Amino acid sequence: MNCMALILGIETSCDETAAAVVRSGERVISNIVSSQYAVHRPYGGVVPELASREHLRNIVPVVRAALEAAKIDYVGIDAVAVTQGPGLAGALLVGVSYAKALAFAVGKPLIAVNHLEGHIHAVLLERLQQARSATSVEGADAAAEDGLRFPVLALVVSGGHTHLYLAERQHESWTYRNIGKTRDDAAGEAFDKVAKLLGLGYPGGPVIDQLAKHGDVRAVKFTFAQIKSPQRDGKDNDQKKDQQLAGERFDFSFSGIKTAVLRYVETHAMQPQIEARRSALAAVANPKPDDYLALCDRQTLDLVASFQRAVVEDLVVKTLAAAQAYEVETLFVTGGVAANRELRATFEESAMRAGLPVSFPSRPLSTDNAAMIAAAAYPRFLARDFASGDFSAEAGLALR
Repeated sequence: MNCMALILGIETSCDETAAAVVRSGERVISNIVSSQYAVHRPYGGVVPELASREHLRNIVPVVRAALEAAKIDYVGIDAVAVTQGPGLAGALLVGVSYAKALAFAVGKPLIAVNHLEGHIHAVLLERLQQARSATSVEGADAAAEDGLRFPVLALVVSGGHTHLYLAERQHESWTYRNIGKTRDDAAGEAFDKVAKLLGLGYPGGPVIDQLAKHGDVRAVKFTFAQIKSPQRDGKDNDQKKDQQLAGERFDFSFSGIKTAVLRYVETHAMQPQIEARRSALAAVANPKPDDYLALCDRQTLDLVASFQRAVVEDLVVKTLAAAQAYEVETLFVTGGVAANRELRATFEESAMRAGLPVSFPSRPLSTDNAAMIAAAAYPRFLARDFASGDFSAEAGLALR
């Protein structure tokens, strides 16, 4: 097998149509993303039918743009990789159908990739790029120079997912064990829903991140309910290892804090200002941070800041507790919410105090993109783990 393979990645799991060319799992040659924010903004969230329609419109020009940016043609790629799931069923089908047809037409192997594994490999991709730059080592050998210590704990936190995975590498392949997930809303979903509730538009996460620095994080007290793990049976701390072997979980829940924000809005009569802000922003084609700030009073800024601090602290505390319980050596934080500045800063500070190295993807690779899909496909390429012609999209695909 060619350890210098050029893999074309295709990603259509939600509302970004993306294509990228990545060499040997570590060097991004091109990375094109067509966003649908403008399409979904009037609805305050992603409309699945519209997302599928936009993918159909965009996928051919996006793939062509990725190949042109990489200065290769279809014959020059060594494999086609595509997101199989999880995600929106209709959106996934667009990418899978196109990738299957393309791979067949050009006679290249097809690799099915889990979207969540892609987010984890977004971190690995940049670590390997840095290792390669420092050592001039290419391909699989660069992984040995990376200094990655196992086990790795990966927090994948985005608009649709909040998961904790223990990750191990076995030769070229990776294995994953889920030890925590959200019981209801994902963290990014909570950000978007709170932003919509406050008349801040869509997508809400980046707006809240910008506004939170202007508010008082201690102004509004939010608490999270303690989630009892079904695996815990009341044994004392001396049998902690037995609990871990049975599968101790560290789950999340964000629906409660969303409801708490709603109750705060109702009890403090904030609705008139919210409606005025929503109307004002609707008249602005591309609102800038200063536009949002000018339309928010002190009470709104304090509420936003307090909400963000509560979500960030919950993510950090539970992730580091899981890291300690499972004695992990390295921490990854990835996904769209990993672009949040307060989340990054808090994880860096807390992980440093715990003596745990933590890595993030760059902000462009935090959100959905195809470079991470091509990177995650590379170990499968080396192992000749190719998809059969009859595979299909799986909206609820689990990562193992």
